[in-house]
Amino acid sequence: MENQNRRNFLKAGTALSGALLLSPALSFASSPEQEKVNRDLASPSKLLSRTLGTGKNSINVSAMGLGCMGMSWNRSFVPDRKYMIQTIRKAYEMGVNLFDTAEAYGPFVNEELVGEAIKPFRKDITLCSKFGFVFENNKVTQKFDSRPEHIRLVVEQSLKRLKTDVIDLLYQHRVDPNVPMEDVAGTVRDLIKEGKVKHFGLSEAGPENIRKAHAIQPLTAIQTEYSLMTRDPEKDIFPICEELGIGFVPYSPLCRAYLTGYINERTKYVDGNDNRGSLPRYAPDAIKANWALIDVLSSFGNERGLTVAQVSLAWLLAQKPWIVPIPGTTKLAHLQENIWAIDYKFSPEELSALTTAVSKIGIVGNRYPTAQTK
Repeated sequence: MENQNRRNFLKAGTALSGALLLSPALSFASSPEQEKVNRDLASPSKLLSRTLGTGKNSINVSAMGLGCMGMSWNRSFVPDRKYMIQTIRKAYEMGVNLFDTAEAYGPFVNEELVGEAIKPFRKDITLCSKFGFVFENNKVTQKFDSRPEHIRLVVEQSLKRLKTDVIDLLYQHRVDPNVPMEDVAGTVRDLIKEGKVKHFGLSEAGPENIRKAHAIQPLTAIQTEYSLMTRDPEKDIFPICEELGIGFVPYSPLCRAYLTGYINERTKYVDGNDNRGSLPRYAPDAIKANWALIDVLSSFGNERGLTVAQVSLAWLLAQKPWIVPIPGTTKLAHLQENIWAIDYKFSPEELSALTTAVSKIGIVGNRYPTAQTK
């Protein structure tokens, strides 16, 4: 039933995206048409906004951002670059002003893609990137390097690839156990003073490291995996975010497409360009066992004209006013679908009933083979 409902929704979405792709507003064929693109980008739609961080360390952003990783890397296929540029620009036209990338995505090529796509409206958005991984033979390893000199090198290289002179929100991608957090935060503090970075964030950091970093350079946001299938941050990360006034940016808010009904136990992943095949939660038996969650979300959504993905995103937004999800997509229809989730407002009774129902479902499979949050 869910797959049928999603197909019906996506038929309409595909028609919409087809019209968008064929419209002069998204064509790069001639100068007059490019002028039309520029006019559209100069007058984006307005989305509800939220604030990450507090005081001078805060940023006001659209209630939902766009994760750009999958446009270049780690999601099996790599779409045509020009269509991904169009998708990023269409997101801005729809009101999205928070765009997330990292040097690790590709590596490097995703920053180049995002840098080109945002050129027409660079000063009107919040641009996020990350540092911290080690690369060998042009591939990401599970080694880390957050030495101060390496952070500085990464920032200089990222600025060039992103075609900008400042990174609005710079995250440490993973905690480096070999470098004191105080040194990491101090380096980013200095980069902020030099005007190369505006705000500081941590990804997959635990409470102790959050406190250490925040004491040196106040944090604007914590980015950690969070979805209806991954609720660990509620226990120890949310309380410290609330205490210190730090925003929270969930990555993989749709659990790498699982919470769309788009993948199933027969889905095949491309080796070398998709990490889902190596994650316990995406093993065929785990996917089948966890389908009870899809059934609950589908039942709730069907009564309210929402897809499973929209219910999932709306639920995240309802948890805290300082949460800003960054779902990724390569399809205009899904982009619109995700953004429309902002419009749904739960009644207290609905939210309580849905949360109770999903809390009764035991999720099978860890999100990673090894712990990420440190």
